[in-house]
Amino acid sequence: MTNSEYSTPVALASATPRFTMEIPFFHDDVWRIGNKAFDFRRQVAVMAIVNRTPDSFHDQGANFALHRAIETSLRAVEDGADWVDVGGVPFGRGPEVSVDEEIERVLPVIEAVVSQSDVVVSVDTNRAVVAAEAIRAGAAVINDTSGFWDPEMPGVIARGGAAVILTHSLHPPRSEPVRPRYDDVVDAVRERLFALIGVARDAGISPDRLVIDPGHDLNKNTLHSLELTRRLPELVDLGYPLLVALSNKDFIGETLDRERGQRLIGSIAAAVACVLAGARIVRAHDVAATVDAVRMTESMLGLRPPVRVWHNNGQN
Repeated sequence: MTNSEYSTPVALASATPRFTMEIPFFHDDVWRIGNKAFDFRRQVAVMAIVNRTPDSFHDQGANFALHRAIETSLRAVEDGADWVDVGGVPFGRGPEVSVDEEIERVLPVIEAVVSQSDVVVSVDTNRAVVAAEAIRAGAAVINDTSGFWDPEMPGVIARGGAAVILTHSLHPPRSEPVRPRYDDVVDAVRERLFALIGVARDAGISPDRLVIDPGHDLNKNTLHSLELTRRLPELVDLGYPLLVALSNKDFIGETLDRERGQRLIGSIAAAVACVLAGARIVRAHDVAATVDAVRMTESMLGLRPPVRVWHNNGQN
């Protein structure tokens, strides 16, 4: 790959997938993830973000206390979330968090949500040790926003039987940002996601356990993230359910000149555009608003019927 200045993990630098490319997204009726069944041809899942960190870029530690993290998770379920994503370490730069501390942050939340609901629970981590503990605690998905920076991660996921979100990002987690440069950002993202699919498949992770994420804002500037959004169908064509993590991100703030806490409308607009382009999982902080936007988009696309039809139908 010559599209970026970034170094890449050794496992991916020379990765040549040995599998035969399949298109399970369009061929399989139902994807079973955790306790849920999803028909992504006719359904969009909403993933709630719950960061149990003191330095989350959006909530600034609002869910750091254990009881708050659990309350927020269960409220998201009440608001219609299909999925709860629990994180203990932000992706961006910041102080070191030990493996033990990360485990202590995420495991009690995972256990509480699994015991009190049937939603899909994922853990946002780039460490294989944390992933293994999370799977044992009941997490059905590993959301590795580093793109397998830890070479042990694919094997841990395969042995644990979990699903995985494969994300395009190029720099080590928790590191200082470097100015990203791409010849063609969509081509670069597509190439790397294809390589990640190959690494996952070669490790023994079945194709029906793979989700892809283009990684808006991860080692990308605002122009890159906007272009990814415009050309999302080129990534949907890889054939796996595609997740978008857009909520309150800097590309929305820079595009609209909105500070954090003022980006909900922009986040909703971006999410709807991505669903129209083929995204089938939307990761969001503001769950109730996102659920309404996604369900309305599903109905406009003819993917789901309205809850009721009485207006001008002889019933009012």
